[in-house]
Amino acid sequence: MRILIAEDERRIANFLMKGLKEEGYAVDAAFDGEDALFLARANEYDLIILDLMLPKKDGLAVVRELREGKDLVPVIILTARDAVEDRVAGLDAGADDYLVKPFAFTELLARIRSLLRRGTPQGATKLSAAGIEVDLVMRQVTVDGKPIDLTSREFSILEYFVRNAGAPLKRSQIYEHVWGNYDRWSNVVDVHLAHLRSKLAKAAGAPLIVTVRGIGYLLRIED
Repeated sequence: MRILIAEDERRIANFLMKGLKEEGYAVDAAFDGEDALFLARANEYDLIILDLMLPKKDGLAVVRELREGKDLVPVIILTARDAVEDRVAGLDAGADDYLVKPFAFTELLARIRSLLRRGTPQGATKLSAAGIEVDLVMRQVTVDGKPIDLTSREFSILEYFVRNAGAPLKRSQIYEHVWGNYDRWSNVVDVHLAHLRSKLAKAAGAPLIVTVRGIGYLLRIED
């Protein structure tokens, strides 16, 4: 699942990005309101974490414009403003939840899971292809009904393959989706993908992710 963080304090933004990526989420960041609105309109996000006190365009304006454009992506406001009137203003503008700084990261994760559990306009909270079922909220995977244990990175890679089942994916695409900017010298994709392919093949009794010579990798689906 893909999350947008709109936060102008780089230290907080980097902390959130690191923590959410470790939990297996794909994460983008914006550091002002105009960029946040641009990214939210240009991409499909499953959730947005939004600071109120953003430069160029404040958080209330961002969430209002999203709702006016019929974008129903779940929004969690994350801010130092703790007055009741600020919370009411945020919720009335269209936010789904409101968390005051300082906050516990575990509580933020629980609120994210709670919102995602309700389902989002971007799609269902469960994906399936080639006998694989991925529960995006509970972060569980089964192959032909058998549960398999995956690391957070393996989970993110598999989610990407299931969303693109039957289409070849380049190594660079996988890297950018899971880790961010592509590093052509890193073998991190190969290491995690090798473990994932092994686990899937063991559970299915046959290879599910195959190499496409000269292109990359593909999750096979039945004709």
